[in-house]
Amino acid sequence: MRLDLTKHQALGNDFLVTFHPQVRDLAALARRLCDRRRGFGADGLLVAESAPGHAARMVLYNADGSRAEMSGNGIRCFAQALAARRGDLTPQRILTDAGVRTVHLLTTGRSDELDVTVDMGTVAPIAAPPGWEAIGVHPDRPVLHLSLGNPHTVVGVDEVAAVDLRGLGERVPGTNLEIVEPGPEPDAITMRVHERGAGITEACGTGACASAWAAASWGLVSAEAPEITVHMDGGRAKVRLHEPAHGHVTLVGPTVLIGSVVVEIDESDVGPNEIALAASRRGDHDDGSEQSAV
Repeated sequence: MRLDLTKHQALGNDFLVTFHPQVRDLAALARRLCDRRRGFGADGLLVAESAPGHAARMVLYNADGSRAEMSGNGIRCFAQALAARRGDLTPQRILTDAGVRTVHLLTTGRSDELDVTVDMGTVAPIAAPPGWEAIGVHPDRPVLHLSLGNPHTVVGVDEVAAVDLRGLGERVPGTNLEIVEPGPEPDAITMRVHERGAGITEACGTGACASAWAAASWGLVSAEAPEITVHMDGGRAKVRLHEPAHGHVTLVGPTVLIGSVVVEIDESDVGPNEIALAASRRGDHDDGSEQSAV
């Protein structure tokens, strides 16, 4: 059978998006498609499903086939694909494994790019990941373990380029590990990330939010700054603390359509058609809730 996908990137964090794939093993499909030598290459596979009362449900599989709760860059890529399918740039309420996320989209003057703002929800402290104590981080070094629906460990360092991030990340595979240094400008930080299920990536949206939150709590940036710039290997994102409500964070950054992909799936991988494929139009019902557009 034919499987249609689009590929997107947000600050170099790249994802494949597909709507209603009739595939038995989506984890295996993610491993196959995301392989950078034997597939198309991506940090993850985003699967769109219908979700009554929401624009869509986003299910995220990492490149290794593991399922993740949320991705800040992933949801921006997902929203771009969904907007193209819907044919409009109206705000989207997207259901994820971490809860509902509200997304706003703006044009940038480029036909392949959108500027996307996401209410990333609340930030909460969590326990250290398994194996963390064995790493032996100096007690004077600032560390925060935070959740944005997915787990993060943020570590303040003197110079992110001098840290063996891959070695550290592989020792705590159950978390997303960010290392952070201040600057280079005021109200800015520089961050590198080793993502759970993907390894070192060029950017991480939830990681940028966790890092900005941690940096403000440590005094690396002003807690009153309207925006914190997070510099990553793939570019920079903006994070707004306590917006749209106290305890929330908002992520702002670009997403770019790379192109379309068509895959022929072997029949042994195809499952029964359990999801209605008919697209629904907004406004076809009278209760005022958003109807799924996928």
